[in-house]
Amino acid sequence: MSSWLTAARAVGVAVAARHAADVDRHARFPQEALAALKEQKLLGIMVPQSEGGGGASISDIVAICYALGQSCASTAMIYAMHQIQVSCVVRHGVRSAWHRAFLKRLVGEQLLLASATSEAGIGGDVRSSLCAVEEHAGRFSLAKEATVISYADDADALLVTARRTPQSTGSDQVIVVVPRDGYSLERQQPWDALGMRGTCSHGYRLAARGESAQVIAVPYADVQAYTMLPTSHLVWSALWLGIASDALAKARAFVRAEAKLKPKVTPTGSLRLTQASILMQAAKSTLAASLRQYETALTSEDKLATLAFAVAMNNLKVGTSQTAVRVVGEALQICGLAGYRNDSPFCVAQHLRDVHSATIMVNNDRILANTASLQPALREDPDFLA
Repeated sequence: MSSWLTAARAVGVAVAARHAADVDRHARFPQEALAALKEQKLLGIMVPQSEGGGGASISDIVAICYALGQSCASTAMIYAMHQIQVSCVVRHGVRSAWHRAFLKRLVGEQLLLASATSEAGIGGDVRSSLCAVEEHAGRFSLAKEATVISYADDADALLVTARRTPQSTGSDQVIVVVPRDGYSLERQQPWDALGMRGTCSHGYRLAARGESAQVIAVPYADVQAYTMLPTSHLVWSALWLGIASDALAKARAFVRAEAKLKPKVTPTGSLRLTQASILMQAAKSTLAASLRQYETALTSEDKLATLAFAVAMNNLKVGTSQTAVRVVGEALQICGLAGYRNDSPFCVAQHLRDVHSATIMVNNDRILANTASLQPALREDPDFLA
């Protein structure tokens, strides 16, 4: 076990879990947990050692997201979204002097990164933008009607998508790194949601400006396909399974308590518990296999660009999100009224509300439609382990 994972688990148990109910009740940013993660220097671990970071792998981040998901879903989601942005800068901005300096600052100051990809008027399609980067004399400006920017009020920098120029098509996009002193926010739509309430995913009118060097030169299409999409689906899957794992632990504790009351009688929930455990084992195995597949593909952009890889990552997201919802639902059935009551130690109400975000955060129907369009061009791989 890495020292990073040990530290993250300690933060999860001692801090995030202790404040999770209050974060949910008041739909507030989990400031205590994020402060503890910063104190443990866990925000910059993915930055290469050459830039002052820890050089952590995607496997390290996935393990941490799973651990945090067992304690506080909002904390886990914020950490996951931050690391998605870090991975984009690390992989696609490291050749730029400006971005290398930014990564050093991220490590030193433990900056929290957020993402501004959504936009009013594009129907949820992050691969299209209405706003555009306007450049003049080595400076840029842009204005965006962002329907959602999670934890924007508490972030230290944003990664913003926009059209490359005002003349560019909607799909000709770039991504821009903007520190906190380079943008202003005007809140437009409040976040009062069923679950993931601590992510504070309000809508904003965003105005940004800065040096042209802040624009990542690699097209956003490549950033999204090679890094953002697979990293997102891996870390999200991990935290969703973390939520399901904690719900399953409560269900197991409930069954154990029932068994103690009636030692000679098999508890009613034992069968459901077994079935839910099978679902969890399969989902965790799929995540582990997808993680290995991505780590292998990282050695070659040709592998990252294949249709088979894109479909595999899409399948991971859809399958894991569905399984996590199902497992938490089974946990509720096992615990019964004790799982339904908010004042019970076996309560899984918050788990249920948080995990339902999994299928609608980047809606599964949209992903399935995209995957369906790719199916005719796919060929079956003769190696079942591939």
